[in-house]
Amino acid sequence: MSDDQRIYMPSQPLEPGDRYGVLSGFDPGTRTLEAGFRIAPPFKPLPVDVVLDKDVPVTLRDGVTVHVDVFRPVGAGKVPVIVAWSPYGKGQGTSASVMGVFGMVGLDNGAVSGLEKFEGPDPAYWCARGYAICNPDIRGVANSEGDSVLWDRQEGRDCYDLIEWLAVQDWCTGKVAMSGTSYLAVSQWFTAAEQPPHLAAINPWEGVSDVYRDFLLRGGMPDTGFARHLRDHSFWGNGQKEDIIAEAERHPLMNDLWENKIPEFEKIDLPAYVVASYSNTLHTAGTFRAWRRMASERKWLRVHNTQEWPDYYDEANTEDLRRFFDRFLKDEDNGWERTPTVRYSVLDLEGGDQVDVPADRFPPADVTPAKYYLDGRSRTLATTAPTAGATAEYTAGTNADTVSFVTRFDRETVLVGYPKAHLWVEAKGSDDMDLFLLVQKLDAYGTPLQQFTVPNQGARIQDVTERGASILRYKGADGRLRVSMRRLDGTLSTDDVPVHSFDRIEKLSPGEIVDVEIDLLPIGLAFHPGEQLRLVISGRSILGTMMPGIREYTPANTGQHIIHTGGEHASYLRLPVKAVRPS
Repeated sequence: MSDDQRIYMPSQPLEPGDRYGVLSGFDPGTRTLEAGFRIAPPFKPLPVDVVLDKDVPVTLRDGVTVHVDVFRPVGAGKVPVIVAWSPYGKGQGTSASVMGVFGMVGLDNGAVSGLEKFEGPDPAYWCARGYAICNPDIRGVANSEGDSVLWDRQEGRDCYDLIEWLAVQDWCTGKVAMSGTSYLAVSQWFTAAEQPPHLAAINPWEGVSDVYRDFLLRGGMPDTGFARHLRDHSFWGNGQKEDIIAEAERHPLMNDLWENKIPEFEKIDLPAYVVASYSNTLHTAGTFRAWRRMASERKWLRVHNTQEWPDYYDEANTEDLRRFFDRFLKDEDNGWERTPTVRYSVLDLEGGDQVDVPADRFPPADVTPAKYYLDGRSRTLATTAPTAGATAEYTAGTNADTVSFVTRFDRETVLVGYPKAHLWVEAKGSDDMDLFLLVQKLDAYGTPLQQFTVPNQGARIQDVTERGASILRYKGADGRLRVSMRRLDGTLSTDDVPVHSFDRIEKLSPGEIVDVEIDLLPIGLAFHPGEQLRLVISGRSILGTMMPGIREYTPANTGQHIIHTGGEHASYLRLPVKAVRPS
């Protein structure tokens, strides 16, 4: 990639405020934190003596110096180390912003020591079990030199250099791992693809794996609300930071800039414990994509039924992760390889979720795709295509700018895998269409069923998730596509998951009917006899924003959207139906 495709903007120094923690100040040196030490009143005390090497300089291959904090157990000899790579300040664990996130989702701040990086492993737990934790301020962040970038191969090269530096420290066994959620997960794909010799294992816990398709221009639409928030409220430092919004405006089609922000999955061949969910509208597609495409034969997938932060800091899940790291960083013969390759969940939305269902693959081997055909006359879905053609339409910007189709299940039905829609569509009065889809579960009386993904289910969470903050309340599997970006990538597309090339614009002509394939987020959903499935097609963002308090995307829709069904335009929804054993 030509560096001149990147666009930079001034950053700002990290100063006291809501993102500044107790350890955010620059204060190089080594100190011992004794057992019982508590960084601040809300947090848990340390169970063991810990050495903190603070603001240690590390020089990268291009001469840039970054600074890291290392927590390691006293008197443990040589230990392996886990890296938490992100632009969030390495002392941010005690900041008002992080404490506010825990409060918002209903997590007790006492579940952690406050020494952890936001979304990263807690030194209190890991040092007590014979590991060190490395929290870096990456390139361009806080007092580290250089200009920061967002999720690309530069980060992989930088983290490679840090890993190789850590491996030769006199306290390290030479084995290094990575762990963490969200940004800390994404950085692992890029680092593992660089193949640092001393990286022994990774643990990506939900994260995008294609900045264009997952983060900035999902479905070809410039929905940049969260990207703007991340750009403006992170990457605090003394230099410049990448202006991802300006880049999206200048480069709306897939090019070298965006290709550089896709990890080289075929080079990821080390042990990987990947954690995913169906409900994170930011991370779900990317996590499953990386799981599918990484080359490693030693990879495990767990699909949970909540939200990444409660799941990551759950005691049982942390213990499970320790077994994985003990196996590959300490060479313990602990039977980890007998762990099922896949452990998935099935959501019920009425309190009966199944979790840790074992399988050899995802989707499970007993899943068979089934086509449910849309009927524009009856507004139903059926497994046989209507012989007669019909249409369903709506006018953009009106109430209601939506059409839907429903089927009722007369027997126990479980969906596990990748749904997709194949639609025949037409734009009247416009040359393009932004389409939004949702597969929704209804009870026997037609009431939509939903489920909070976090422990907090109070009034404020109810408010912010009513038409946004979709990562906190699951309402179904969604998908989207700008129809002029409908061209499929013949190399990356599969029968299960269509992938669009996003390298050209193909506008619609008056009266032109085109077929489009739209991927929806992976699904694990149970339907009991009498319950219903509804496919919603709309000209507006059905779920609203991913996160609370960010700008909602306004689609560029005008005119009438026409969905053709039956006859020679047999639109359908393809669902992954799992065989149900007789009771």
